[in-house]
Amino acid sequence: MTARQFAELLALAALWGASFLFMRVAVPEFGPVVVTEIRVLLASLALAPLLWMSGHWRALRAHAVPLVVVGVVNSALPFALYSYALLWISTGLAAIFNATAPLWGALIAWAWLGERLSFARVLGLVLGFAGVVWLAWDQAGLRAGAGWSQAAWAVVACLVSTLCYGFSVNFTKRHLGTAPPMAVAAGSQMVAGMALALPAAATWPTAAPSPGAWAAVTVLGLACTGLAYWLYFRLIASVGPSKALAVAYLIPLFALAWGWLFLGEGVTPVMVGAGSVILLGTALATGLIGTRAPGHR
Repeated sequence: MTARQFAELLALAALWGASFLFMRVAVPEFGPVVVTEIRVLLASLALAPLLWMSGHWRALRAHAVPLVVVGVVNSALPFALYSYALLWISTGLAAIFNATAPLWGALIAWAWLGERLSFARVLGLVLGFAGVVWLAWDQAGLRAGAGWSQAAWAVVACLVSTLCYGFSVNFTKRHLGTAPPMAVAAGSQMVAGMALALPAAATWPTAAPSPGAWAAVTVLGLACTGLAYWLYFRLIASVGPSKALAVAYLIPLFALAWGWLFLGEGVTPVMVGAGSVILLGTALATGLIGTRAPGHR
């Protein structure tokens, strides 16, 4: 990467890491569904002009059905579930669980698309999910006799969200491989906005949210979603998808830093240890690092 490309990668990681912070601030006043609705609507407004200028807006009709699936499964559902989870767990913890999305992606690619899993990738899956169990056991009150807590449901919501991301990346590869990336990004946000319109109207808060909550959800939609998608696809075009995906390993670091800096959230040794195991497992499972046969050059 050039210095500019690396700077864009850091900016993207900072934006996506900050999304957990802004959700945590906005959700208590708006509710999970309303926050998600405002987020995707603002992202749609930010991405629509870029889609029009790219000349790919006709692709929305050509790929309408798969875009509906991706809009619901890759945006509406996981965004709402993460918003719910952040009512009960810290931003850093949610971001660490978010790093398991590539694990689900690799597992679904093997089961659905028949992709081969090498020994290194299988080891990565085992390590990654072992780290998830370790982290959930410690942080979500899953120890023996602790009972089932709201934090446990929050962990389940995070893992269902990352399962959605893992499915969506494989679904996109299979059904939207020829679609322009900007059409997928903008179209999925538009679909998510339509899918959540009625639930958001039904759950709109009776008390007026504070200016701080409005500011948080606005930055979440325009910067952490709209601008972040634009940066992400710029990186894919300039450095390739494999290098662009390295952002997944930086997001938890920024989320932990923002949570500590602005919300006073702590970082426990188990979060560091289990998070490192999850990231190592993800790197192995996605092929970012792997083993080579003796003598291979």
